[in-house]
Amino acid sequence: MKLYMHPVSTGTRPVRLFIAENNIPCEEVMVDLMTGAQRQEPYASLNPSKLVPMLDDEGFRLTESSAILKYLADKYELPSYPRDLQQRARVNEVMDWLNTQFYRDFGYNLVYPQLFPHHKRRSKEAHAGCIEWGKSGARRWLEVLDQHILGADKAWLCGDTLTIADYYGSGIVSLGELIGCDFSDYPNIQRWLGNMKRLRTWGSVNEVFDGFAAGNRDKEFVRV
Repeated sequence: MKLYMHPVSTGTRPVRLFIAENNIPCEEVMVDLMTGAQRQEPYASLNPSKLVPMLDDEGFRLTESSAILKYLADKYELPSYPRDLQQRARVNEVMDWLNTQFYRDFGYNLVYPQLFPHHKRRSKEAHAGCIEWGKSGARRWLEVLDQHILGADKAWLCGDTLTIADYYGSGIVSLGELIGCDFSDYPNIQRWLGNMKRLRTWGSVNEVFDGFAAGNRDKEFVRV
């Protein structure tokens, strides 16, 4: 089994963490996003979306980190993707919410436009408007995550047990660290993310990402 990946990729980090935490045998194949390798052969033909991650399980290729996490959890019969119908539905709900409501505003309208030239809008006015829109939306969703999905009593996103929703969400939420978000206004998110960072392999999996975040520490960003 192979995982085509980049260590800073928002979609890749949760999958790498899940594989490492569960000691799943898997070969990593680096796709260097910084040089555009995802748009070059042979990878471009393997994954027409030209994104990472992609899992190759003896010729069965699967993209999208949410789908990969579910596949691996089922393949290895891991409890982090519950068999109970309603518990599984709750995990699916949280993962879908993170990938749609939250990620749209937080990632694509706030974080990415401040980091990557290809996410910048055509004019300064449009760019500033995008970031302001993203900031407003991100605050709304962060409050939902902090007060309602987590609340004061939950250790994890779906209750008292670590699930693939936590792996998935940790990659998206921690993305904010690239622009200096510390989530100090959201104590339940801080607590939950702290729980994730205490996982055995968090540090090694996120070493390159943490280096990128450290390199941005003295830069000016719009934050939440």
